Amino acid sequence: MIKSQIKEIVDRCFQKGVALEYWSNAAAGRYAIEVPKREGQGDFSTNFALVAAGIDKRKPRDLAAQLAQLLEAETMIERVEVAGPGFINLFLKTEIWTTVLAPIYEQGTAFGCTDVGAGNRVLVEFVSANPTGPLSVGHGRNAVLGDAIARVLKAAGYNVEREYYFNDAGRQMRVLGESTRARYLELLDLPNTFPEDGYQGDYIYDIARAMQEEGGDSYKDADVTVFKEHAQKAIFADIDSTLKRIGIGFDTYFNEHTLYADGRIYKVVDELRAKDLVYEKEEATWFKTSELGQEQDRVIIKSTGEPTYRLPDIAYHLDKFKRGYDWMINVFGSDHIATVPDVLAGVRALGCDDSKITVVLYQFVTLLRDGKQVKMSTRKATFVTVDELVDEVGPDALRFFFLMRKPDNLIEFDLDLAKKQSQENPVYYVQYGHARLCSIERQAKEQGASSAAGPDALNRLVEPEEYALLKALADYPQLVAGAATDLAPHRVIFYLMELAGQFHGYYNKHKVLTDDSQLSAARLYLCGAVKQVLRNGLELIGLNAPESM
Repeated sequence: MIKSQIKEIVDRCFQKGVALEYWSNAAAGRYAIEVPKREGQGDFSTNFALVAAGIDKRKPRDLAAQLAQLLEAETMIERVEVAGPGFINLFLKTEIWTTVLAPIYEQGTAFGCTDVGAGNRVLVEFVSANPTGPLSVGHGRNAVLGDAIARVLKAAGYNVEREYYFNDAGRQMRVLGESTRARYLELLDLPNTFPEDGYQGDYIYDIARAMQEEGGDSYKDADVTVFKEHAQKAIFADIDSTLKRIGIGFDTYFNEHTLYADGRIYKVVDELRAKDLVYEKEEATWFKTSELGQEQDRVIIKSTGEPTYRLPDIAYHLDKFKRGYDWMINVFGSDHIATVPDVLAGVRALGCDDSKITVVLYQFVTLLRDGKQVKMSTRKATFVTVDELVDEVGPDALRFFFLMRKPDNLIEFDLDLAKKQSQENPVYYVQYGHARLCSIERQAKEQGASSAAGPDALNRLVEPEEYALLKALADYPQLVAGAATDLAPHRVIFYLMELAGQFHGYYNKHKVLTDDSQLSAARLYLCGAVKQVLRNGLELIGLNAPESM
């Protein structure tokens, strides 16, 4: 917002300098406009002189002084300071910062949305959990991260589609069917053999019991496929219900079995073989990934004739390319780190631009209670489920805590903290900020105070805390754009915590409703803008913005 205006000013003055032969045009687009980290160093700074000096073989401070002279003539700028080896610090006129407020009121819920995505088609594939059991806490982080990425991309102007890759083929589904059949026969007191690596957990008994209630003993001689289909349907219904509890849905579901049904799996093998990238060894089919930059070759069809997961993954990504997406994003657990390069190598070998694929790898989640790692008991499985976590802390805390760290950082989910109704709890702290702002508006209405603040009134916003709030509000659109292009929704969490903290500090130090009607109007106008941006940010990452707490 204001930063983009400053960039335009610096660029314009840079070109004036080129015309005056102060420096060459070689530094165009190579210098940065940044917000200084320390107070007293201006509102913005640029490293132009340091960049240009290296190119033009000049002294940085001489170039900085020349650019500073050009910048001082700009109406938005109060003063310019050359610092250190040649940094240029820009101090804006105070009234410039209040110009951020009107657009917030004009745009409302759309404030912060940008068009950096230019309508490019993006497919975000996430969750994609095997339908072999309830969603675990690890799957929950995947779900929240993928959904938040899709949300920020949409806000940044991308045409976003969400997809769930439904792993309904392969060995794990056969084992699911065998596990369910064994439990069904057990309920009938009939001989059965539970598979050695079968799926444990009472949820398998629940599925088998439902089959017994539906058909009695009519399934006792049924093929394992029948049990697989019943289990798959029941488990996916459970997964879908869990996702809806945390506000997550999908545009499309891609079934893995279609890759087998129409032969695309084996077409990939044929195409790789035609490029001499496949060979047979020890009755297995190997992919020559060592010729494509990897350390060793990989098996893509086992000696049993069953494909490894690399093969359907390659076929699946080829399908994505055929659908014409400009950008394909996969959200995977860190245990996929070794397989991702092989799949990308396969896609690249078959003529597709693998730079259009971005894989976001996330680390796992540890639950803490009383400062110690815990394993919550569950009747459904041998792991903690998302449903259990939602039951304990609620969907808002679950989403917030899952986004509080970068994807590649481990999360220690403090259950006690997530349930606290105090400012120690970061999600409570942010949501309470919005509720407090709503309360201020209600009080103002009761007192007949107006928030209609003209330029003269807005000039009364002179406190350092007001200045900090205005700067934070101005940063929001750029924050959203950056969170989208860098696939970093955690930045929205950090921003909300900082904005809420600044507001709480401001509220504790300054009265919003005063005997001075102009000052009250200006502060109410500022508070209304903060409330709107807090609401926009919370909704952007799928959280509620409560009006009272």
